[in-house]
Amino acid sequence: MNQENNSITITKNDIITGVAASLVLMLAAWIIGISASNLSFGFSAIAKIHSNNPVFWFIDAIPVIVGTVIYIYYRKREKEVEMFEEIIHERDLDIDRNATFAKKIGEGQYDANFEVKDENDVLGKSLLRMRDNLLESHKKEKERNWISEGKDIIADTLRIHNKVDDLAYDVIVKLINYVNIIQGALYIYNEEENKLVNVATYAYNRKRYINQEFQIGEGLIGECAYEMDYIYRTEIPEDYATITSGILGDKRPASLLIVPLITDEKLQGVIEFADIKEEIPQLAIEFLRELSEIIARTIYNLKMNQKTERLLQESQQMTQELKENEEELRQNAEEMRATQDELEKSNKELEAQVKKVENAQNRMQALLENASEVISIYDKSLNLKYQSPNVEKILGYTQEEMREGQDMNRLTAKGEAAVKEMFENLKQNPSQSQTIQYTYVKKDGKKIYLETTGRNLTDDPAINGIILNSRDITERKRAEKEERMKSKMQSLSENSPDLILRLNTQGQFFYANPVSQDYLGLHPRELINTRIEELEMEDTMAGFFQDSIQKIKQQNNHLAKEITIPTANLGERIMSFKSIPEYNENELETVLFVGHDITEAKRIEMEIQEKNKKITESINYAQRIQSSILPDNNIIREHLPKSFIFYEPRDVVSGDFPWFVKNEDIIFIAAVDCTGHGVPGALLSFIGYFQLNNIVDHDKNYTAAQVLDKLHYGVRSTLKQERFDAEARDGMDIALCRIDKKNNELQYAGAHRPLYLLRDGELTQYKGNRKAIGGIPHRKKAEKDFVNHVIDIQKGDKIFFFTDGLPDQIGGPDKRKYTPKKIRESILANKELSMQEFSSFFSEEYKRWKQDNKQIDDVLMIGIEF
Repeated sequence: MNQENNSITITKNDIITGVAASLVLMLAAWIIGISASNLSFGFSAIAKIHSNNPVFWFIDAIPVIVGTVIYIYYRKREKEVEMFEEIIHERDLDIDRNATFAKKIGEGQYDANFEVKDENDVLGKSLLRMRDNLLESHKKEKERNWISEGKDIIADTLRIHNKVDDLAYDVIVKLINYVNIIQGALYIYNEEENKLVNVATYAYNRKRYINQEFQIGEGLIGECAYEMDYIYRTEIPEDYATITSGILGDKRPASLLIVPLITDEKLQGVIEFADIKEEIPQLAIEFLRELSEIIARTIYNLKMNQKTERLLQESQQMTQELKENEEELRQNAEEMRATQDELEKSNKELEAQVKKVENAQNRMQALLENASEVISIYDKSLNLKYQSPNVEKILGYTQEEMREGQDMNRLTAKGEAAVKEMFENLKQNPSQSQTIQYTYVKKDGKKIYLETTGRNLTDDPAINGIILNSRDITERKRAEKEERMKSKMQSLSENSPDLILRLNTQGQFFYANPVSQDYLGLHPRELINTRIEELEMEDTMAGFFQDSIQKIKQQNNHLAKEITIPTANLGERIMSFKSIPEYNENELETVLFVGHDITEAKRIEMEIQEKNKKITESINYAQRIQSSILPDNNIIREHLPKSFIFYEPRDVVSGDFPWFVKNEDIIFIAAVDCTGHGVPGALLSFIGYFQLNNIVDHDKNYTAAQVLDKLHYGVRSTLKQERFDAEARDGMDIALCRIDKKNNELQYAGAHRPLYLLRDGELTQYKGNRKAIGGIPHRKKAEKDFVNHVIDIQKGDKIFFFTDGLPDQIGGPDKRKYTPKKIRESILANKELSMQEFSSFFSEEYKRWKQDNKQIDDVLMIGIEF
């Protein structure tokens, strides 16, 4: 109020000051106006200046104006102060109410009533928000305290147990009581069997005994373990009873909580809680989840402790067993050491004895192995009872093979008799040794010569048998034989008409037989020990010797060469020389020249070549003549367009020939096979050719069989085979067809030759008569005429007839004949071929079958398609 009164006072002073200042200003204005008007101060002057200058009137009103304005402002300020005082009062009331509420909050009265006055009551809203926060914190703190208290209870329980089963039961009871749930169970995870085993069950304040096991993934328990996460359900399915949950059995709970016991990310077990209440508080769920890791850790530690304890017990038991075993081993070792000492002593004695025996055996073995002879000992019954080891080296047979007693089978008859005689002599004359030589067959089949000395030592206790010393004398025999052969060769060389010379590699003569004087003009004595260049030898001969020696030195092989040389006494001669190298211990020592005079042989050979040339020219000329009478294929195809002739003569001229004649509308065609081949066959073919021409020219109406009958008698008449003293049995085989195209008729007759008809895919054979054309007739047996086969020709019919050259050809993988059967099979296998294709087929088939085998006869096949 004092401050308020002071303000009002100051305001009044301000009004007075303002009015006074305005009056001073007015008086100053009057003085200045009077002075400026040079008037004397007085009321008249004042009036004068007011009348002269109306501004002074305005200046006179300034004190009134100023005082009025200041007063109005004063009144306004006074009203504002009153309004501020009322506001401050209300604020004081709010502060008191908030202070009272804050005091109640501080005293923990979080349910005290309090309302915020309005939106501007910031302090009230803050106090209300503070109360809510404190209330929430209090609630959380209470929950944390509840959880902490529960953990402490469970921790005390976990701490006092050292067995998993006891701990599980006590823990499940404490948990059920603490979280106020009616029942629970604890399952321990068995890692070895991968299953969960119930170890504690508590329900309705009673301990339950339920033996349950769940595989991982089985039921809710197994699913919780598999997922390693808790399962909380309040909506239990109607068929939950069928899903074994453990303790509840068939009674379906209202809420179910299953919590896995996990530590270090490893499953230790599962705790199951069930309640008939529809909900398990979230705080209880949180409490059980937080506690699960502690329980899991404790169970893990107990399992480890139990496992460690079990291992420790096993280790202790094993240690005890090891100690017992060690003691037993120690006792055994002492016994073994004593035994070993005895054995070492015995071994030393045995080793000494064995050493003596080995030395004796080694000496004996060394003698036997190093002996150059085969030593055999037989008993009195002549059974081999000992065989020295070197028998395998000398005879190729092992000691066991020799003891099989097959010695006699390896001897020649002469050797066997000699050995038996030796044994007999040794038995009859024990004091005399016997030596024989005989042939022996080694294991590799080679024959060697043995010299065997036998002694009867049956009275000698060391031997006690008949001992044979056998040695290989093959080389000695060979040397003796060689010496004999040399002596024999020397004798042969001295009397040989061939020129025989022996020179060393430097061209020095070491041997020359007597005929050397005829060819070289020098006596053998002049040649011996003389070098080629030291002799006055003809250049061709000298050059031949020197060149041959050089080639043999380079090639180490025999040489053969023909040369023409002038001789001293025989004129120019053609010599066939063989140069033979002779070695001494694999080193070329000499060259043996054997020269055979082939001058006369060469002359005869030249004469033969000249004669052969003339014969060949004659045969070629005959071949041209024979070719001229053979039918022209082009002419045949004019009348038989679908036909082929496969003709393969063995020689230049052939005994087989195709024959074709057309007489008006009748066609005769035949495959003729004359006896023999080459020139004889060709000569006989001319007889057959002209005979056939004459027959059909005489009468075209002859049947095919009649043609052959007349040909048969014509050939006999020509070759005079009907004479009593006839010897020529030559003739021919033939397959003859008479084709009447106008009447579509085919007549066939054959002498030893068939005809094959291919019609509608089937093959029909028409056999010829089993007699040939010509030959000497049987004097006492009448001959039958040839059979005439008549065939109605159908379009598409294919016929094949041939001589025996193709079926008799040797070839194939087994070197056998081609045979008529194979011809029939080939026709049927290729029945769709045209006749030209058949021609190519049989040509290629014949080459394939014959391969490199020699062609044994002329080949002729004719095929016709109608």
